[in-house]
Amino acid sequence: MEYLDFELPIKELEDQLEKCELIGHESNVDVSNTCKQIEKKLEETKKKIYKNLTAWQRVQLSRHPNRPYTLEYITTLTDGTFLELFGDRNFKDDKAMIGGLGKIGGQSFMLIGQQKGINTKMRQYRNFGMANPEGYRKALRLMKMAEKFGVPVITFIDTPGAYPGMEAEERGQGEAIARNIFEMSRLQVPIICIIVGEGASGGALGIGVGDRVFMLENTWYSVISPESCSSILWKSWDFKEKAAEALKLTSTDMKKQKLVDDIIPEPLGGAHYDKETTFATVKEYILKSFNELKDLSTTELVAKRMDKYSKMGEYKE
Repeated sequence: MEYLDFELPIKELEDQLEKCELIGHESNVDVSNTCKQIEKKLEETKKKIYKNLTAWQRVQLSRHPNRPYTLEYITTLTDGTFLELFGDRNFKDDKAMIGGLGKIGGQSFMLIGQQKGINTKMRQYRNFGMANPEGYRKALRLMKMAEKFGVPVITFIDTPGAYPGMEAEERGQGEAIARNIFEMSRLQVPIICIIVGEGASGGALGIGVGDRVFMLENTWYSVISPESCSSILWKSWDFKEKAAEALKLTSTDMKKQKLVDDIIPEPLGGAHYDKETTFATVKEYILKSFNELKDLSTTELVAKRMDKYSKMGEYKE
């Protein structure tokens, strides 16, 4: 298990507990009371830390190396039924954007999302979850296929942003993202979007328009990352904590502003502390949302989606 800076008090207590249990196993000394005291203190410390996280600490948790990524969600939720589909039928297959068909609870879904990779080699292969235009065009191709066969769509959002390279711009990065937003707004099947890690900029919006948009508790969603915001406003990354607070990017902030529909709770410590519980909770939200949307006519579905996004940003003086 890897620990973030603010988690070091937890690491110290867990190390103490491990040593205490080891002494109990290797000697005849009764250390049960000591172990219980450490366990109690450990639980209290976890609650104190995780119930009072700052915006920047939640950003750090969303990037935790042990956190489950999109492909892990998909393979677990579909229980081995996932069939990955490739290519945008125009340029090439983008490894940063994955998609395909799978069954959750007996219902077929088109599942699409950004995949970062779990080690250095895989992160390079997946371009760190930063999709090129062909990735967004692949996602759109799969959504249109789902629409043709009446299959609902689920998107998993976890990206530091769309790839900003020159070649991506030459192939129409902005147009690809804008086209996806436009097409998703009127797609005639239910769309459920779930932010499972980072939700940065247009890279997230390119697969982020849906009838239901959920954020896991320790994720963020914003037009820009705290580091980039800090470098623009203060010409330095040193003010990233201040930028994170100002951007109002946490799940609580997003729900308060009615930009997401609900927050999916995570186990104490984050999704990586208890992956099975996290997957089960996400599955519950998916099936509940689908049951709420499945009986709507295509006209009602699109009208409600349009109305939902039209109301965003409204205010009264």
